[in-house]
Amino acid sequence: MTDCLRIVVVDDHEVVRRGLEQVLANVADMELVAAVANGEAAVELVERLQPDVMLMDLSMPGIGGVEATRQVCERARELEREVHVVALTSFAEQKTVLAALHAGASGYLLKHATPEDVIAAIRSAHAGEAPLDPLAARALLDAERSHPRKPKLTARETEVLDLVALGLANKQIASRLGIRERTVKAHLTSIFTAIGVQDRTQAALWARDHQQ
Repeated sequence: MTDCLRIVVVDDHEVVRRGLEQVLANVADMELVAAVANGEAAVELVERLQPDVMLMDLSMPGIGGVEATRQVCERARELEREVHVVALTSFAEQKTVLAALHAGASGYLLKHATPEDVIAAIRSAHAGEAPLDPLAARALLDAERSHPRKPKLTARETEVLDLVALGLANKQIASRLGIRERTVKAHLTSIFTAIGVQDRTQAALWARDHQQ
């Protein structure tokens, strides 16, 4: 089926990979294209298999799930693709939840999730929503209430925002940075979300107030 969502499972425990494979095998509109045991393999698969959604364990040897999520999202932006990462882990500590979401994860599930929860989360993430286990949502809410976060932008996003503040158009920014105009637009979407603005004028004003 051409409309199948392409799914990659990333977990160092074989029993988890096999279990998720069985769950997804019964879903008509989803195809498990790979199940790998580490974050390094996940990053490499972004270009080779072009998945739509990755289910990412966070506690793995090597670069780990949080860093793997960051690299997967960065690689997807470079390739001008959308890859939605959903953390699927045993940990709901505030620090872990925030680290995964700040790295670019679209959602956060715990491994006690039912098969129906996992399937619903995959569809939700692909639709641009943010599926969160209630414990993860509580950790996020508590963090926002106690410590309103300072937006974290990548080095490239900071460069784009600086040029927006100077009044450059997307085409000029693309030329200045040696990237495609579509990539500039993708960065701007991410920037607007991170700093809580609606358009480039607000972004420019924000940059002048906050950037050093």
